[in-house]
Amino acid sequence: MNAAAAVARVSEIEAMIATSNQSPAAATSTNFQQQLVQATASGPGVGATPGTTAAGGSGGPGPFKAEIDAAAAKYGLDPALLRGLIRAESNFNPNAGSPAGAQGLTQLMPGTAASLGVTNVHDPAQNIDAGAHYLRQQLDAFGGDVIKALAAYNAGPGAVQRYGGVPPYAETQAYVRRVQQYADEYRRQSQSPTQPAAAISAPGAPSYSTV
Repeated sequence: MNAAAAVARVSEIEAMIATSNQSPAAATSTNFQQQLVQATASGPGVGATPGTTAAGGSGGPGPFKAEIDAAAAKYGLDPALLRGLIRAESNFNPNAGSPAGAQGLTQLMPGTAASLGVTNVHDPAQNIDAGAHYLRQQLDAFGGDVIKALAAYNAGPGAVQRYGGVPPYAETQAYVRRVQQYADEYRRQSQSPTQPAAAISAPGAPSYSTV
């Protein structure tokens, strides 16, 4: 092989190597895909931006599924958490009421319901939407902390601020645990399509909030 041929061969090999190397654009695309996979795997939780699909994608089958899933999507909530809250508040009874005056599925006080635009507190769609909106407000107020937000929903945000966390009220502490337990149950059931719907509407002790 003469010198000219050798130089040409070297140039050809260098061109092949350059072609096989990943371009910056391709590297950027790969990095974005990795971030997307990681973000999808972790999923937006209850502190997700309103309008996004929350973790789990569904609160599972059961009473008022359409209304719960719609409100959860609207306010960026985990639908299983919202369903758990409703079960703890009223056990899915649209006509539930408390001695203090809280009403409906999410047990809204008259002032809170009015401030959220509710005209019929016993209408499931309105009540669930307002309850989801109020829970979203508490999550935003407490930096996305689910425990504090649930405590604020039950005992009022002033009590949570005063104690710097869940107030030392037995009812509120039990409420926070109960809602989280119900939410975990619904998350599991949403992944089990053979789970009978009746199982998720088992009676739970209603908890009447101050909202």
